[in-house]
Amino acid sequence: MAWPSVFERGSLLSRFSHHHVVVFLLTFFSHTCREFSIWSSNHLFPSAEKATLFLGTLDTIFLFSYAVGLFISGIVGDRLNLRWVLSFGMCSSAFVVFVFGTLTEWLRFYNKWLYCCLWIVNGLLQSTGWPCVVAIMGNWFGKAGRGVVFGLWSACASVGNILGACLASSVLQYGYEYAFLVTASVQFAGGIVIFFGLLVSPEEIGLSGIEAEENFEEDSHRPLINGGENEEEYEPNYSIQDDSSVAQVKAISFYQACCLPGVIPYSLAYACLKLVNYSFFFWLPFYLSNNFGWKEAEADKLSIWYDVGGIVGGTLQGFISDVLQKRAPVLALSLLLAVGSLVGYSRSPNDKAINALLMTVTGFFIGGPSNMISSAISADLGRQELIQGSSEALATVTGIVDGSGSIGAAVGQYLVSLIRDKLGWMWVFYFFILMTSCTIVFISPLIVREIFSLMRRRQAHILRE
Repeated sequence: MAWPSVFERGSLLSRFSHHHVVVFLLTFFSHTCREFSIWSSNHLFPSAEKATLFLGTLDTIFLFSYAVGLFISGIVGDRLNLRWVLSFGMCSSAFVVFVFGTLTEWLRFYNKWLYCCLWIVNGLLQSTGWPCVVAIMGNWFGKAGRGVVFGLWSACASVGNILGACLASSVLQYGYEYAFLVTASVQFAGGIVIFFGLLVSPEEIGLSGIEAEENFEEDSHRPLINGGENEEEYEPNYSIQDDSSVAQVKAISFYQACCLPGVIPYSLAYACLKLVNYSFFFWLPFYLSNNFGWKEAEADKLSIWYDVGGIVGGTLQGFISDVLQKRAPVLALSLLLAVGSLVGYSRSPNDKAINALLMTVTGFFIGGPSNMISSAISADLGRQELIQGSSEALATVTGIVDGSGSIGAAVGQYLVSLIRDKLGWMWVFYFFILMTSCTIVFISPLIVREIFSLMRRRQAHILRE
């Protein structure tokens, strides 16, 4: 066999203890709870049209505040206890959601400016989640198997969307304020569970950390985001830590995190890709209803297949990247196929079965790479050799990558609306194809470097035989 399997490189399954399972489930549950949010019109709006317009505004300000918060939360997460930051974010966000959707209705107090302010605060508080949970997962799961584990784990957002919709719809008959009340209660309870039950790192219970274990692995197990086989390929003109400070782990600065190899290219790439991914999330039900004339309930149910494709795609592509020990070539192939799937889906006939199939394929090739960049690749970037043993970069790097992606997603929602109104749905898909192509362009240097690395490894393997 030309490539070492992920199980041969350190017996992945044998490394998982019940602590790993608990961390996986609790962090999965944590971010799932954060996706419990719904939009409902109320007495504030004199018409459904004005309600839709204002709710669209709330979407936009939430995404922008969430994006700004990610940059801040990543820095804070690397300097404070991750469990405290995560629990505080969940509980305080739950309180804001309660005030936003429940308390204002009980008091019959409706004010647009209050809603906007509350949702800005909610975006900032929600942003504490992703950098922290990725950092915690990165503390527990090393390079061997990280792709497949993170690929499966990153389904938490899709699961949260589905469960949140089901949970909210089950109590809507009593009034929309109870939907907010239930989702806020679940999120608050989740924050309490996280505070008392989540272990941030193996060192908390006396186990050796991931970095200590990986120091005993072969040199061929170098960080997956490094393009070459030799250290000379990356010689930055700065040092994250002095030799005298290696023993005392300190968080790196925002600037140093940006200077790490791969961070800026992947951040720019994710800004384009998350734009496309989130546009499908926000606009797909409306597109199905508006373009094909299907009922809104049917469109909502059908759009779930895009999430299913993303879950399967992220897991399978993560596994392949683990086997190859490289991420960029897998991403490149998937994104190239994504362009074809976008062309195919834009020409889907008025048939639910065919549309669902094409939608799943599109989710596989777009949602899959999106999940990889936001989770496994962010963890790889935050644990590079240049950090010299410091684990205090994961949250900062994740915040930079996901924050850049969220800015792209926020801008994208306005652009999609503008393009649809001026040019029509087909031009929206042309825009998606352009953004997907830009994703490939931004990571193209990494793709080329890692492909050459794979070729050299293949040649070395043949010579050894």
